Amino acid sequence: MLFVADHPLILHKLARLRDERTPSPQFRELVYEISQYLFYEATRDVRLRSARVKTPLMTAECHELADRVGIVPVLRAGLGMANAMLDALPEASVWHVGMKRDHDTWEPKTYYRNLPTGDRVDVLMILDPMLATGGSAVETIALLKAEGNRRIKFVGLIASPEGVSRLQAAHPDVPLILAAVDEKLDENKYIVPGLGDAGDRQFGT
Repeated sequence: MLFVADHPLILHKLARLRDERTPSPQFRELVYEISQYLFYEATRDVRLRSARVKTPLMTAECHELADRVGIVPVLRAGLGMANAMLDALPEASVWHVGMKRDHDTWEPKTYYRNLPTGDRVDVLMILDPMLATGGSAVETIALLKAEGNRRIKFVGLIASPEGVSRLQAAHPDVPLILAAVDEKLDENKYIVPGLGDAGDRQFGT
């Protein structure tokens, strides 16, 4: 499943996110706002259970989450997305994986991992603003599946068609929830038009 946001407010915020003149504080705020919207879409199919709640007037039949939700930001750029999702669902557990790109092969190298086993959470969201070559996402999903996790989703801001194709080919069972799919990768494997380096722009480095 591929979901690409088309809400007018998200498209408006995405334009500001791409703008090279947007300073880091505003960039982080936009990442937060877009990510929280995407999180609501990503959790649309989480399982519920019935609950009875006493209101000031009477007892109401309600629902609460039955699934345990975990989020896995890919360091470092995914951290800004994690804050938005934790504010929406403070009960979510947070795990981390660190990936960096080998600039000779363009393939990811794992330098840190703190991942749940399959009995710790029911559904996991991998968070990475940019899905470029797809290498980091494919590797992160493989690491999670090796730990017994089966319900996994990828949530990102901007993807390349090449990255989407690679992830879907490697893990066709993993839904993608995105704000945009851009034109292509350039010769340096950056998404164009894209928005530059999401980590650098978030943290002013």
